[in-house]
Amino acid sequence: MEINVNGKDVETTASGFLSNLEDWNEEVAIVIAKQENIELTDKHWDVIHYLRDEFINNNGNLPNTRNMVKAMSKAWGNKKVNAKFLYDLFPGNPSKQAGRIGGLPESRRKGGY
Repeated sequence: MEINVNGKDVETTASGFLSNLEDWNEEVAIVIAKQENIELTDKHWDVIHYLRDEFINNNGNLPNTRNMVKAMSKAWGNKKVNAKFLYDLFPGNPSKQAGRIGGLPESRRKGGY
């Protein structure tokens, strides 16, 4: 599969994840987010950049929702962040949907929190 970003075709997997991490940029993220009916706000970008940083700089780590809650609480000044807040941002599962928009590979993690 492919998505078209400014006239350039970017290859994706059957489930919509980028085939190549290096193909990602913010324009690609905006196109994927639009396909998922998400309008990206600063909070969305914070989550996306956090996930990308974890994956790229922490040995391929793909944080689960619980770890995302902790990290975003800290990043946003200990604001009361919970899983519901992240699901409001990314209703299709925060770690998977934000990861897809962030150009990360699909997590093979099974269920859980």
